[in-house]
Amino acid sequence: MWEYNDKVKEHFMNPRNVGVVDNADGLGEVGSVACGDALKLTFKLDEEEKITDAKFQTFGCASAIASSSALTEMIKGLTIDEALKITNDDIANYLGGLPREKMHCSVMGKDALKKAIAYFRGEPLAKADGELVCNCFGVTDLEIKRAVAENRISSVEEVTDFIKAGGGCGKCHDRIEELIAQVHNTEPDEVKKPSPLTNIQKIRLIEDVIDKEIRPALKKDGGDIELIDFEANNVIVKLRGACANCKTSQVTLKNLVETKIRELVSPELTVMEDGKDENYIC
Repeated sequence: MWEYNDKVKEHFMNPRNVGVVDNADGLGEVGSVACGDALKLTFKLDEEEKITDAKFQTFGCASAIASSSALTEMIKGLTIDEALKITNDDIANYLGGLPREKMHCSVMGKDALKKAIAYFRGEPLAKADGELVCNCFGVTDLEIKRAVAENRISSVEEVTDFIKAGGGCGKCHDRIEELIAQVHNTEPDEVKKPSPLTNIQKIRLIEDVIDKEIRPALKKDGGDIELIDFEANNVIVKLRGACANCKTSQVTLKNLVETKIRELVSPELTVMEDGKDENYIC
């Protein structure tokens, strides 16, 4: 489970500047709902081209919401040139740090800001440069090399953490390893190998096990189960129906749900019920 610091929790629970600025001077949109994260950033300028107002709309996890909220606070009062210097590390540091696996949320904020400034300046949005490497998330070789160099990345899994490339079907892993090796001037076989299954593959298998193995067993006794989230090998579920208030629900969770998922998907997975750990935020 992610143990977010108090500042991240505060910006998630009470996000600042939610919405859309009327008659915005700058507008930037990144990501997509299909990929799991999307951000729309708008801002307003005064006569000196200082940002007087900034708002966001985000579809995503706690880190995505907190990062977007933090970004709008950071850029207020800055000139366009000053705002353009903000990096994803600056956003994460403003929040007191983010889990490395969630750094792509701060990268999304930086990219939205760049697009919003380009919109204001009337600059054409640059098409993704380079060779397309990750078809699942539309990431090119130059974007991967840039992320590797800027964030001192040394593995495919870290590339996924920062820009999501490699987090889908996994067919691009070999090419990503080559690109990491090029940046660090090493051999591809020296790059740390990713897990056999990607997160998306694990989620699909987990859903299949729940539908075919677990839900039918629970429904016999009037119960049901819902997959809520999957993060860092933690499977978050919600028991429904008769299972929701059953005194032995935690026994069911471990002896049936977790046992089946570990057996049929991966032994490294842990199952817990949504809301049982106050430190968990998806």
